[in-house]
Amino acid sequence: MTSGVPAAPLTDEELTALVEGLAGLPYGGEAVDQRTHALQTAWLARDAGADDELVVAAALHDIGRARPVRAEHPGLPHEVAGAEFARRRVSERAAWVIAQHVPAKRYLVATDPAYHALLSPASIASLKVQGGPMDEREAAEFAAHPLSADAVALRRWDDAAKDPDGPRLTMPDLLAAHARCVAARRT
Repeated sequence: MTSGVPAAPLTDEELTALVEGLAGLPYGGEAVDQRTHALQTAWLARDAGADDELVVAAALHDIGRARPVRAEHPGLPHEVAGAEFARRRVSERAAWVIAQHVPAKRYLVATDPAYHALLSPASIASLKVQGGPMDEREAAEFAAHPLSADAVALRRWDDAAKDPDGPRLTMPDLLAAHARCVAARRT
């Protein structure tokens, strides 16, 4: 499911600056910084066979925490700010998946009995702030969306991307995946 070309797709320089700008930014008490987390999430997506658009979304799922995106969307939760940014600069699909990576955690806690045990202490603490497990109605609505499986996959990669020594997608590989997305939307 690929959406049309955004009004102003990211250039290689812009994408690089965004990701590199995450270096050193804390990731909520986790052992990795935001840049490592972003590139590790993207590596896990690619390793799982995700298409290029989902790999790019995985790399940018927390982009709402980047200084320039926060400045554009002050006061919004990071997933909403990131989705607004992605809608304009990446794709509608990437925007939806980014927006839903937090609800996907709430969904998984409500529907997968083993999932809660996989969460880090920082993720458990943020779950409380994010509303806790979904109720039955919320979970059914979430599951009914055609991209819910993408959001759940992203959530699982997000949860696993906290190893400071773990593999990371390289910037050239991310730039290549993004370029293929832009080219595909133009055809």
